[in-house]
Amino acid sequence: SITKERTEVILQGTSSLDPKDPTAVWEEFEFKCKPGDLRRRPCLISPYHYRLDWLMWFAAFQTYEQNEWIIHLAGKLLAQEEETLSLLATNPFAGRDPP
Repeated sequence: SITKERTEVILQGTSSLDPKDPTAVWEEFEFKCKPGDLRRRPCLISPYHYRLDWLMWFAAFQTYEQNEWIIHLAGKLLAQEEETLSLLATNPFAGRDPP
C-alpha cells in the first residue's frame, strides 16, 4: 500500500547574497520524475523508477540525519557537479554562478 498524503523534500537555491533577506528569490531544482511542477506531465516509466527520485520520496518520511546522502547531494548541487546535475530535469542556475 502507499500513503494517502505525500510529504516532499524540495531542494532550492538562491543567488541572493543574504538568503535570509525576505526579497531573496529561491529557485527549485526539478527532478526527472519526482512530483513537482503541477503543469508538467507526470513521468511514467513503469515498472521502473529513477533511483534518486524514488529515494527522495522515502527521505521525506525521515530526518536528514537518517538520510545523510541528502547533505552530500546538496553539496554537489552547490558545487554544480555535472554528473550530479545530469540526474535532474532542470538546473535553475545553468549558465550562472552557483547558488
